[in-house]
This record gives sequence, structure tokens and C-alpha cells, in this order.
Amino acid sequence: MKTIFIALLVIGQIAYAQDKTTKDTIITEVLENVIVTANRSATLRKEVPVAITKLSQKLINETKPAAIYEILNKTPGVLMVNLGNEQHSMAIRQPMTTNSYYLYLEDGLPIRPMGVFNHNALLEINQFNLQSIEVVKGPVSSLYGPEAVGGVVNFISVHPPVNPEFKIGLQADQWGYKRLQVAGGATVGKFGFHIAGISSEQNHSWMTFSDYNKDNFNARIDYNINSKTRLISNTMVGKYYSDMSGSVNEDAFYKRTYKNTTDFTYRKSDALRTRLTLERDWNENGNSFLTVFHRDNKLGQNPSYGIRWTPGKTTARGEINSNNFKSYGILAQHSQKFNFLNSNLIIGALYDYSPNDYSSYQIDLQANLNADETVNNYQILAERPDLKLADYDAKIKNSAGYLQYSFNIIDQLKLTLGSRYDQMDLSYENHLDNSTGEKKYNRFTNKIGINFNLNKNIGFYSNYAQGFAPPSVTAIFRKKPGTGTTTVPAAFYYNLESAKFENYEIGGWSCLLKNKLYLEYAIYYMEGKNELLNIRQPDNSTDYQSAGETRHKGIEFAVNYKPSEQFAIRIGGTAAQHTFIDFKVSDKPTDALQRLDGFEMPSAPKWVGNSELNYYPKWLPNFRTSIEWQYVSSYYQNQINTVKYDGYNVFNGRIGYQWKNVEFYTNIMNITDKLYAYNVSRGNNATDKSTYTAAAPRTFMFGLQYHFTLNKK
Repeated sequence: MKTIFIALLVIGQIAYAQDKTTKDTIITEVLENVIVTANRSATLRKEVPVAITKLSQKLINETKPAAIYEILNKTPGVLMVNLGNEQHSMAIRQPMTTNSYYLYLEDGLPIRPMGVFNHNALLEINQFNLQSIEVVKGPVSSLYGPEAVGGVVNFISVHPPVNPEFKIGLQADQWGYKRLQVAGGATVGKFGFHIAGISSEQNHSWMTFSDYNKDNFNARIDYNINSKTRLISNTMVGKYYSDMSGSVNEDAFYKRTYKNTTDFTYRKSDALRTRLTLERDWNENGNSFLTVFHRDNKLGQNPSYGIRWTPGKTTARGEINSNNFKSYGILAQHSQKFNFLNSNLIIGALYDYSPNDYSSYQIDLQANLNADETVNNYQILAERPDLKLADYDAKIKNSAGYLQYSFNIIDQLKLTLGSRYDQMDLSYENHLDNSTGEKKYNRFTNKIGINFNLNKNIGFYSNYAQGFAPPSVTAIFRKKPGTGTTTVPAAFYYNLESAKFENYEIGGWSCLLKNKLYLEYAIYYMEGKNELLNIRQPDNSTDYQSAGETRHKGIEFAVNYKPSEQFAIRIGGTAAQHTFIDFKVSDKPTDALQRLDGFEMPSAPKWVGNSELNYYPKWLPNFRTSIEWQYVSSYYQNQINTVKYDGYNVFNGRIGYQWKNVEFYTNIMNITDKLYAYNVSRGNNATDKSTYTAAAPRTFMFGLQYHFTLNKK
């Protein structure tokens, strides 16, 4: 790590020497990018002391993603794991995980309330309604609160266009996927609007029992009350239903017999999000906004991940659950610039009231085995609503206040200080033990950051930031193993605590070769405490505790080189290490390991990279082509570090041509038809088998899009 750090400093010095010999330079697009997520207000990228990447509308339009992971994985330090049909997990400064360590925003507002995290929340995003995406890596809890630990992903919606425009497109592949997408908008007088809708479906794919359909509609209306005051309305409505294909065993994976072991598992979601924002520019130095918002989300599942089976047994059990919430909230913020030290103050407050109800009950399954005693398929024997796993009503009240102040110590040196206080009040009725009660989770989170811009083309930053994540409400109200019987009263996890994180980071950027080459890097060290432990009991059940400690360290880097107007090269990736420090996994005496102190975390590749070469030939205007390389190195499948998955190298190609108002394009995913898996996992038992989340074979995505704009006279 020291060698890498020294090399990056040398690069910075080379850039500095070059800049001194260049009289006039043009700052690259990257440094001139205006980003909003890092400071909750429009700020130049080079003035924020965090690792942040902005994915532009041009990049999104050229990628034409069928699923969000296709665009997010172009971000250095990000691996969004495709779990099929737009379901996903994430890895940003963490292993590939479904833990509540990421905050997903839509136009600056969380998609979910605190305590009701869902790792699949991004399946509700409308890919045809994206102006840009901003990804902040590392804790941002001092501005955005809990769950902003590994990072924050902010999806920024398309604004109303000045001139009337209309877009319609079709996408389809050879595996039964097709999507219709429509968008349009205009500004007429003081009113502006933009609407976007998609309708996707998958039928009879390469994996059996993996159909899905998704319908999303987004609408934005702007009303300019006067030159300083605006009223903005945003509404999103989405419906989603998917078979849950789950994973396959090793034999089926290598034989490419992609047979789902369940024909009954599913996930369905109905989502509504709406907001109304009043913005006011008091003068050139001060502005405020006030947002009222509402969410209404219903999620029902018969999840494949909920199936519990002991190797060799012909019986198993699963669950059917329902998780629903509504939110009513308000967010207010004021930003004020001062002449004194060129300083800026941001102050804000949030209140979110989210009633939440959850129920889950057992289903009895038959496990039909193969000759090697792996599961060929499961069948439902009986639904058991009499065997409740969880059943509660909760009222979640989240309140927060935050403050951030930045100022220039000298012209080239900016200091940023931030602090936020969050409190989650949880009142509940637990219908399994007929109890009522209240829980509180609160915490101050702070950050301090420094930017040092040596000149127009070189900058450095460092920061210290805290993050935290309260326990998921669903974890609190799970019955403890061995309780809730005729002889033992039900017991629950009321004593779970919030996980806490501390992150230390340095980074910087440089422009070389007359701004044709742009380099960016970040080096981080993060520790987590009170993380949730799943401890295996003597009867093979699982118990929870808040006592785990982990360490995460690595380097993220990006290289963008544009030698001419025809070529552009992007290289990005991360080298990281994720380690258990104090981690107990078992109370079972026969398990070889009860503690994992010093072990590598599973599903934690040490290297992840995504690079791309783009070609825009002068001899054929409006034509584009690119080839993308996705690399994931080997990683341990299980916690006890006994077996690894080799990782993968995958190549994707994209070709597009625009003729007048019509664009034709083809995306070729997995060009070489490589056999690989997005994720491979395995239990700690000697008898456990590896399960593979198989990636799609070579896929040809064909698209046609019509775009009409009426220029006003």
C-alpha cells in the first residue's frame, strides 16, 4: 500500500511540473462537474473532500442499461451484484453483501426510511428517467444519516426540457426480455414537465422459472412562481413481480443446466413515492428549500433465500412474508455563503414518520434429491400460517438535524466540518407475545475534511468520517431459536445495537498531457464495531448479537484518457481487503471454528475493475462503439476460508448509430459466452455444498429509439 501511495504522489508532482510549463490549460469535464450529493447543494467536484463519481447522462444514454448494475459498475470501487431480474446486492467498501450499509437516494431523498432497509430497493428505479447518478464512497452519515456507511447512491431524475421533446424506444434480447420505454416533456411559460415510463418483461429465459415484469412511471412538474421561487413536484409509481430463481448447485452450474430448484418462490413490490419541494433563492449567497414527501410501499415474498435445508434431508422449510410501510415526512435546508474566508454554511432538519407492519410464517417443503444428495427441486407440502416467524406493527419516527460549515484557510486550502444527530423512535406491538414497547436508537456522526488544490490541475483531499446503521426492524422481532414453544416463551432481539464505523481517507486527482489524461485515487481505512453476528447454535439454528468487529482498507483509482476526438479510454477499479477482527460465528462444540478473528470476509474479492475503450469514428458521424472489461478476482466462498471461487473476466460490447431522429443499437453482454457466476457462497459445515448465482450466457440486446425535439422559434 505504501508503494502505491508513493507512486501516486510522484504522479502528482509530474503533473505539477508539467502545469508550470503550460501557460493556458482547460480544466477537464470531471473537475468542472457540478455535483449535489456530497454537500446537499451544487458544488464543484474539486471542492469536496470525499470520493465521489458522477455518471453523466451521456454515459447512461450510451450504455443503454437493461438493469442498473450495468451502469453503476462503471464506478471505480463499486460492484453491484446482479441477482437476476434487477434484484441485487452491493459491494462499496464492503464485501458483496445485503447488509444495510448503503443509502439509496432519489433526488436526494432516501428511497426507504431508516430501519426498513431493502437491498433490492434499486429495482424500483426507472432507467429511462435518469439525468445522472452520483456515487459517494465511504460514510456520509454526517449529512444523510444512518445506513450511509459503505456509500450513498443518488439517482437524479431528468429535468423538464426547455424545448418540447419526445422519446420512445424498444429493447429486446434472445432470452425473452423486452422493454417499452417512453418519455417526453416541455416548458411552457412558467410551467415545465417531464414524464417517463417503462414496461419490462422476461419470459422463458435461459434459467427456468425466472420470469418477471416491471412497470414504472415518473412525473416531474416545475412551476416557476417568479425568478427566485420554484415549486417542484415529483411522483413515482412502480409495480414489480418476479420469480426468484435463486442459485444452482455446482454440477448444474458447470453443465450449464440452469434449472431453478423452486417453481413457487417470488418477490412482488408496489411502490409509490411523491414529493413537493418549494425552493427559494434569497439572494446570490443564500437559498433554501422545504420538501414534504410521502412513500407507500408493499413488499410480498416467498423468498428462495428463506429456505432452510440440512444436507441429506428430504424435508425443508421456507417462509412467506409481507413487509409494508407508509411514510410522511418533511425535509428543510438552508445554505448561506459568507465573504468571510469564502465560507459556506448548510443547516437542515428531517422528520419522517413511517408506520410499518410485517408478518412471516413457515411453509413445509419436500426436498427431492439428486444421486449426490444435492437438491433437485423443492415442493410445497403445506403452508403453516399457524407457525408465525414474526408478526408486528411498528411506528418508526426518525428525526434529524445536521450542520456543515466549510471555509478557506488560505485560497488553496478548504476545511469542511460536519455533524448530524439522528434519533429513531420505535414503538411497537409484537403480536407473537402480545407485548408493546418502545426502542430508541440515536447517534451523533461527525466528519472533518480538507481540500488542497495545488493549482487548476492538481488537487488533494483527506477526511475522517463516522457512520452508523441501526439494526433492521425485521431482525429485532425475529423469535430467538428454541423459544416460542409450549414450554419456552417467545424471546426477541430487543437488545440489538447500532453498528458504528470510523473511516480515514486520503485522495486526489491530476490532469496530465494538456488535460487529455485525468487520474483520480482514494486510499481508505475503515473499522466497524457492533456489527450483527449470526451465531450458529448447537441445534443448527441461528442467534443474533451486536458484537462483531471488522476492518476494511483499500485503494480506488480511475484513469480517463482521451488521445483524440475519436478515442476515449477509461480504466477504473479497486484493490481492497476486508477482514474479521472480532467475530464469533458459532456456539456449536462440533464446529471446527467458533471465531473468525483475522480471517478474510467471504465474498470479498481483493481486486475489482471495470475498463472501457470507446471509438467515435470521424468517417462515420453519429456512430459509436465500445468494448468493456469487467474483472472480479478470486474470493473465499465461506467464512472459514476453506474454499475459493476463481472470479471472472467478462467482456461486453456496445454499438450504436443515430440516423436523423432514430437510433439503432446493440449491446452484446458476455461476448465470449464465458461460464461464470455473479456470486458463489458456501456454508461452514464440511458437508455444505457451493451454490452459484449463475450469470447469463452471451446475450444480444437489440434496441431502437426515436427522439424528437421541437426547437422553439
